[in-house]
Amino acid sequence: MTAVQTSPEQNGDAPDEAGQEQFPAGAQVLVRDEVWLVRNAVPTTDDGTKVEVVGVSDFVRDQEAVFFTGLDTVELIDPRDTRLIADDSPNYRRSRLFLEAVLRRTALPQSERRLALADSFLLDPLPYQRRPAELALSGANLRPRLLIADVVGLGKTLEIGLTLAELIRRGRGERILVVTPQHVLEQFQHELWTRFAIPLVRLDSVGIERIQREIPAGRNPFTFFKRVIVSIDTLKNTDQYRHHLEQIRWDAVVIDESHNLINRGSLRNQLAQTLAPRTDALILASATPHNGDAKSFAELIALLDPAAIRDPENYRAEDIEHLFIRRTKISTEVREQMKGQWADRGPSQAVHCAATPAEERIFKELATVWLPHDGSPSVSSVPLFPYTLLKSFLSSHAALKATVTARTKTLEKKDDPQGTAAELSALGRLKELTADLTEADSAKFGALVEQLKGIGVGPSSDTRVVVFSERVQTLEWLATVLPAALGFRGRTAKECLRVMHGGLSDEQQMQVVEEFGLAGAPVRVLLTGDVASEGVNLHRQCHQLVHYDVPWSLIRIEQRNGRIDRYGQAHPPQFRALILTSETEGAKDDTLVSERLLEREDQAHRSLGTAEAVTGLYRAETEEKSLIQDLLRGRTVDESLDGHRSGEDVGTAAMDDFLADFFGSVGEEPKAEADDDVEESVGGDAGTGTSTASVLPRLFDSTAHFLDEALREVYPDARDRLDFDRDEQSGLLSFRPPADLLHRLKALPVDYLREQRLRERLLVTFNRRLAQHSLQRAREAGSTSSWPEISLLTDLHPVVEWLTDKVLVRLGRQEAPMITAEVAEPTYLVQGVYSNALGRPTVVKWMGVTRSGAVDDDMVSLLRRSGVGPTMANKLRYRDPAPLVDAIPAVLEAAEAFMEQHRDAWDRPLRESIECHKLRLGDWEQPTLEGERTKRRLTDLADDLLTTGQRPMLRVLAVLLPDPDAPPAASASSSATPAAL
Repeated sequence: MTAVQTSPEQNGDAPDEAGQEQFPAGAQVLVRDEVWLVRNAVPTTDDGTKVEVVGVSDFVRDQEAVFFTGLDTVELIDPRDTRLIADDSPNYRRSRLFLEAVLRRTALPQSERRLALADSFLLDPLPYQRRPAELALSGANLRPRLLIADVVGLGKTLEIGLTLAELIRRGRGERILVVTPQHVLEQFQHELWTRFAIPLVRLDSVGIERIQREIPAGRNPFTFFKRVIVSIDTLKNTDQYRHHLEQIRWDAVVIDESHNLINRGSLRNQLAQTLAPRTDALILASATPHNGDAKSFAELIALLDPAAIRDPENYRAEDIEHLFIRRTKISTEVREQMKGQWADRGPSQAVHCAATPAEERIFKELATVWLPHDGSPSVSSVPLFPYTLLKSFLSSHAALKATVTARTKTLEKKDDPQGTAAELSALGRLKELTADLTEADSAKFGALVEQLKGIGVGPSSDTRVVVFSERVQTLEWLATVLPAALGFRGRTAKECLRVMHGGLSDEQQMQVVEEFGLAGAPVRVLLTGDVASEGVNLHRQCHQLVHYDVPWSLIRIEQRNGRIDRYGQAHPPQFRALILTSETEGAKDDTLVSERLLEREDQAHRSLGTAEAVTGLYRAETEEKSLIQDLLRGRTVDESLDGHRSGEDVGTAAMDDFLADFFGSVGEEPKAEADDDVEESVGGDAGTGTSTASVLPRLFDSTAHFLDEALREVYPDARDRLDFDRDEQSGLLSFRPPADLLHRLKALPVDYLREQRLRERLLVTFNRRLAQHSLQRAREAGSTSSWPEISLLTDLHPVVEWLTDKVLVRLGRQEAPMITAEVAEPTYLVQGVYSNALGRPTVVKWMGVTRSGAVDDDMVSLLRRSGVGPTMANKLRYRDPAPLVDAIPAVLEAAEAFMEQHRDAWDRPLRESIECHKLRLGDWEQPTLEGERTKRRLTDLADDLLTTGQRPMLRVLAVLLPDPDAPPAASASSSATPAAL
């Protein structure tokens, strides 16, 4: 009996299992007497299956819609009612395009673990960047969930993009939410579009205002757009957004800089707790994911897999190896693959600046009153405050003034004149000492100007530099005096410098980062606080960095350096730090702490690949606080740094043992199984990455060939209708987008649409070199936008998806073409799909079935053997379809029998993987009601991922017919034979 799929309302049955309603992508359904093309289908709790479609029939053509089977009758076309039609197109072009479009629109099955698209993007072929995607798809976890913990600069954004692309190809990436710090919103959005053609709608503060004007009042903004990127600072406003987020499910959620989620009870943590259970895939990214506390890290891992860790205070690396990946620049796989693509950094150069007389007077005051070197008590009643004063002074006199003023106001508010008199008097003396200081009294400022001129920063040079300072007052003071000191005058004095700190809006921060990355922008100096030390790419036009003051944290130093020392840096990064020195007895100048920290960070980078694990504290703020407390106890910097790893207390030693598992694997090669998988799938030139040939069934030899043929079929007059133009030499395609394509382009970044005038004309190409050149040119001199003029056409590009859908609707409802080919007998091309309870395909088979019941389960090979291709002839002979139609029910029964016969073998790898998860869940015990609920929920999820007990969805795609003019021997060799499995 043939499997016929309709909605439950049609046959009178209740939907006893959500997965029984199968609507595979690419299939046609009948709803409200109109024909629609299925893009995606997801079961819901209350309204049956949610079916996302695009219109096919004339009245609704190209209209997007969403239907629920609980509210509408959604009929999946009965394959027994298939009508066979003649194809009058040259070389059977229409039929070949239709078959290719169905192949492209069908999601890869859950059992397909190999990467399908990795070699089709604007990326260097680096296998280490593919490993996170391979881990996500490996089946090691119930869902695609992982923490990417590669150190600064290895390309975590690219690794995320690859993972999302693979999820999209599997029908698991329709709805994507990316959450990042506000200053990297545009950078992340830019990378995902220019590298992968994944468009994200940006919902920053300005974007939300715009969207609220466009969408109906009261509408959930997160249902209006399928793929969005939002600032975590915007989204953490739980009062405003939580009710929206609780009403929506995502296919994939990405949270960048996820170490900020750890603090339980914080707004960021609450946001993560809201999102994690409402998404299938969850990707967390952080170069510093651990804060040194095993329990806090376990909470972060629990977002990915609540059952991964039994005891949050006692677990090992192997407990989470299916969720966690971490490499450094010196890891073997990274080092070998990055040769010549990432310049080695130079040493951190300490630039000694002898204090001026005015500064020596302040050193003397600090050494005498606030941090006495003779052991006498400090004038301050707060032990840590004198070091706050010292660090302010080591930054600049402007920062010291601000600290003195703030502390004075705090003390004056206290109702304790006697207790605060001495400290207020000392503060008054510091205020007098700093009152009249100028840049002439600053040894660091003079050294900064000398260093910047020495590396070529000036009015007649393109050299750029990043200058870091912890203090906003220092940044603002430098902004007023530095341009003139470097020789900039008039308008150039304003244009040559930009300031960035946490007080700027997200839009202002993104604008600063974009300007600094454009070669044509006049900015030469970026003064920035540590807001730019996480996630921001500053290496495009810059390889010089100066620490105007040095943070008292190895992690923070490493994060700062990582802004220019990262993948894609063409020049050796150069680091300088201004070290203020003093001749005053007992003065705690920069040689005491800052210079030694620079040396230790450089040593750790070269020997370990990261400074994160040196102290074992794993947080910049914790490192600094611990260091100051140790200085108060009389310890040196080295004693403080090494003390946490010397086993001075049991808790610290135990934590070291625990974390040794995580950092001990740094530099090791991937597991042998992973190597085997990569080796199996490598094709073409060595080192070019994973071949998609064995993963994606394709009739056309390339996407470019498919697009060319599709354009000829859909727009034979493209030159007139679309003003289409092709540069044969470069491969540039240029055309005016029609209305239905413009509708799809709404998902592209607004700035990109406007700046490149994409609504008027699209420039696209399959030529990677041309696309890369366009991307590079967007950052070079003369460019006013970082968005490239030309975009690379990938399988995910809206233009390719648009043409794929246009091809699919060239055939009418229930129609399958008849194709004369080199076969001995009529051979029906049949698609067979098994799904799980979540509506996702677990098995997809492309079969050739004869009327005698012989089945070939490699349709693509069958088509090639049968001569179906661009050179085949279409003789336009009439063939009576009646006897062929009569045989369809028997053909479908043979296909179903074949699938049932081999179903167990196809299902076994998936079933075994899920059974392992269920066994692990059985051992996981949590003595709380919430723990039991989690266990039941995960067990139910495991069951839902298995293939359902129902019969396969079958679809007749085409019929291959023997050529009556061909000699019998010529076609006999191509007949379908039972597949050997």
